[in-house]
Amino acid sequence: MRIALTLVKWLLGLAMLALAALAAWLYIAPPELIRVGSGYSAKIVCSNVFIAGRDADEVLAVDVQAPGHPLLRLMRISVDKERGTVSAGLFGVFGKSVAVVRDGLGCASVPDGNIAAAKTVTGTALTPAPPPDALWPEGDRVDASQNPEIADILDDPALTGTGMRAVVVVKNGRIIAERYGSGFTERTPLLGWSMTKTVNAAVVGTVVKDGKMAMTNQGLFGPWKTDGRAAISLADMMAMSSGLEFNEDYGDVADVTRMLYLEPDMAGFAGSKPLTSEVGKMFSYSSGTAVMLSRLWQDAIGDEALAWPRVALFDPLGMQSAVLEADEHGTFVGSSYLYATARDWARFGQFLLQDGVWNGQEILPAGFVGWMREATSASKVYGKGQLWIEGPGDEESAGAGIAAGLPGDTYWMEGHDGQTVAIIPSEQLVVVRLGLTPAKLGYRPQTMVAALAKALH
Repeated sequence: MRIALTLVKWLLGLAMLALAALAAWLYIAPPELIRVGSGYSAKIVCSNVFIAGRDADEVLAVDVQAPGHPLLRLMRISVDKERGTVSAGLFGVFGKSVAVVRDGLGCASVPDGNIAAAKTVTGTALTPAPPPDALWPEGDRVDASQNPEIADILDDPALTGTGMRAVVVVKNGRIIAERYGSGFTERTPLLGWSMTKTVNAAVVGTVVKDGKMAMTNQGLFGPWKTDGRAAISLADMMAMSSGLEFNEDYGDVADVTRMLYLEPDMAGFAGSKPLTSEVGKMFSYSSGTAVMLSRLWQDAIGDEALAWPRVALFDPLGMQSAVLEADEHGTFVGSSYLYATARDWARFGQFLLQDGVWNGQEILPAGFVGWMREATSASKVYGKGQLWIEGPGDEESAGAGIAAGLPGDTYWMEGHDGQTVAIIPSEQLVVVRLGLTPAKLGYRPQTMVAALAKALH
C-alpha cells in the first residue's frame, strides 16, 4: 500500500512538472497559431469597440469565437478604454497580443508590443458633420419603395442569408430599400474585409489622376530592382498577377495570417516574397499585394499620405463613416480593413457605377473604372483593378452570373464572410449585402440580386 501511494505521489509530481513545463513553454515561446488567434481576437474586438461602438464580450463571442477556429473559444480579452487598447491571449495569459486605436486610423495589431511607438502614428481624426436634410446620397434621408415584391425579397432570410447585418438597394442613384440585422442600424460601421481591395484600387486611381503614379511603373521597391521582380509593373500588382509567392490560406498560420497578425510591417513582409511564376502570366489572389499597393501609393503621396483617402475619396463621396485602418508602421491595410456603414459602402458602389464621377467631379481618371472591370489576361473572372467579374462561388466559372439570371454587365466587390457589393450599370442598380456568413454555409447573394434586378426592371 505504501509503495502504491509513493507511486501515485511520484506520478502526480511528474504531471505537475509537465503542466508547469507546458505553461512555461506557452508563456515564453507560444506557438504561432496561438499568437495568430490572440492577434485576430484583439484586433477584431478593438475595431468593433472603438469604431462601431459594440460590446466587447458580444464581439468576442459572436464575431470571433462562434464562426472561427476552435482555438479561438479559449481566447480571453481585456479592454482598456482609457488607453485605447485591447489585449487577448489563450485563457488571457498565453501568447498575448495587443491592438491599439489611433486617431483617424482605427485599430492596429501591435505584434512587437511597442504600443508607445504605434501610437505615434496618427491620421486625420474622423469628425463627421450631421448629414444635410436631403435624399441619399447628398444627405441621409431615404424614400423607401412601396413595392411589395421588393419587401418580400428583403424579408426572406433565405435570400438575404444567415448572419445578414445589412442590405441596401440603390436604384437610379437613390436608396429604395434597406434591411438591418438585430443590433445593427444604418449608423453601424461594418467591416468590408476584401472589399477594401477595391476601395484601395480606387485610391490608386486618385494618385494616378494626380500624376504621381502610372500603371506602367516598374522596379517598384528598391530590393526588387536587382532581380526578376524588377519586371513587375503596377498593372501586374493591380491584376493580382505579379508572380510573387503568397499563401492566402486562412485556416492556419499562412502568409496572410502571419502578415495581418504577426508582422508590424506588413508591406515589408509581403515585399520580401520571391517570384514563383512568370510575371503577368499567373493569377494569384494575394492580400499581400494589396498592402504593397498601399505602400506604393503612400510613398508616392509622401507626407500627406495618411490623410489622402479621406481628402481624395471619402470626403468627396460623403463617406463620413469610413475608416481605413493602418498597420503598426502606418501602412494602410488596403487588403482587408475598411469599416463603413452600409449606406457608405453603397455610396462607393454608386461611385463605381458612375465611372468614378461624383457630383460632376471626375475623381478617377476617365475610363479608369471601365479598365478596372476588364478581365485580366491571367484570369477570366477577375478584373484588372481588384474587382470580381463573377460573384461568390462563381469565381472559377466565367459566365456563371448570366446563368444565374444576372445581367451580363454585373460585377462585384467581395469580402470574407459574406460581404458583397453587386453593381449592374445596365439596370442602374447597386446592392450591398454585409454580414457574418462563413463560406462553408454556401450562401450566394446572386439569387437575391437577380430577384431584385427582375423586380425593378
